[in-house]
Amino acid sequence: MVQVFSRIRAALLAAGCAAALAGCAGSVAPEVQRLPERVELSGTFYRGEANQSGPQVLASLLSQQGIVITPGLLEKPLHLPQAQDKLQQNLQNLAREYGMVVYPLDSRLPALLTQVAAGYPVMVRFSEGSAFWAEPRYAILSGYDRKKQTVLLRAGMNRRELMGFGAFESALNKAGGWAVLIQKPSQVPASVDRQRWLKAADELAQAGQEQEAAQARKALGAQ
Repeated sequence: MVQVFSRIRAALLAAGCAAALAGCAGSVAPEVQRLPERVELSGTFYRGEANQSGPQVLASLLSQQGIVITPGLLEKPLHLPQAQDKLQQNLQNLAREYGMVVYPLDSRLPALLTQVAAGYPVMVRFSEGSAFWAEPRYAILSGYDRKKQTVLLRAGMNRRELMGFGAFESALNKAGGWAVLIQKPSQVPASVDRQRWLKAADELAQAGQEQEAAQARKALGAQ
């Protein structure tokens, strides 16, 4: 009799787990469900923990755009380690100095994964640590697995850091919900917000890259 009850309890637990998993699968946003099931982008990645990994991530993305660069060459123009509190803005300013469009994204997971599915790695800032101690960290969102509900980050010393959808969104929002594309002026993002792209082009022109800004506007007009 005890064995019968044990089997019934095990069956109920299994059914409960299956229902929970089904519920989780159903919670994926419709925009995500329409994307390819699995994407993993390749490209240069510089490992490193220093300075919240900001120089390493920016150097990785610039290298993927064909620019010959290393993280060490970015530390001085980023005013590190003194200007840690201004790192987010300085990363954007420096990317523009290299002729790149800095296109801000909504922090919602569907918006980010849409760009990854289109072949564009996303620069993100997320909170890493525990409830008692956490610090911001920069990373490249380089892939996802819709079935497993995980994202793939290239962060710190880890080229393939996997994180669940919910945990990633929470970590992203805890660090301010900041995510951007570092694009060539000819690379118009997927589902582009025209006004946002034009504003990014204006900011590129203000950084002295007027020719690249004009190219960005022209690329948008060709859409």
